[in-house]
Amino acid sequence: MAHAMSDDQVAGELKKMTAFIRQEALEKAREIQIKADEEFAIEKSKLVRQETSSIDSQYEKKFKQAGMSQQITRSTLANKTRIKVLSARQELLDNLFDQARGKLVDHTKDKGKYQNLCKNLILEGLYALNEDKVAIRARTEDYDVVKKAMEGAKEEYKKSMQGREVRLELDEKNPQPEGCSGGVSVVGGGGRIDINNTLDERLKLLETDALPMVRTSLFGMNENRKFKD
Repeated sequence: MAHAMSDDQVAGELKKMTAFIRQEALEKAREIQIKADEEFAIEKSKLVRQETSSIDSQYEKKFKQAGMSQQITRSTLANKTRIKVLSARQELLDNLFDQARGKLVDHTKDKGKYQNLCKNLILEGLYALNEDKVAIRARTEDYDVVKKAMEGAKEEYKKSMQGREVRLELDEKNPQPEGCSGGVSVVGGGGRIDINNTLDERLKLLETDALPMVRTSLFGMNENRKFKD
């Protein structure tokens, strides 16, 4: 038969149970704290990684934007510089041909040389047309020189074409316009074909044909060009 516990024994048991429960509670609290600390550390690490990634992404974006902005600025400056250089070069070339255009009249002052020049210009047109009757147009002040040039051209044409003759007429109804620097037009095909061999037109052709060579002579070869003229 069990003996009833005394008050001291009951108090002792209660004290032991209280201590046990308290110990359990403390251990449970420590476990909860440890778990909470771990979860906090994980969440903190996650947030730090997210923020770091966001900062890195923003930095990379801004870095790319800055790099692109620099490229655009450099490209813009390079284009502006290139345009200025090309503009200056073109202005120089224009001035060069303007000077040449202003000196065209000088070629008409020496009548002997000018007559020979007109003869060759007429011959060039005769060979191109290959017709029996051709009209010549010139400046009114050049009529005397051109008439002599026509005779010389007829003779030389006959020799070079094995005796074939050509009839040349000076078209006094249609002289070269005011401002023409000299030279002739050789007209065939019943007036439908006009070979413009005036000095002004020959200079225009020279501007087109010789421009690449003149540009290279003045400024050197452009290494950036893939194709040559």
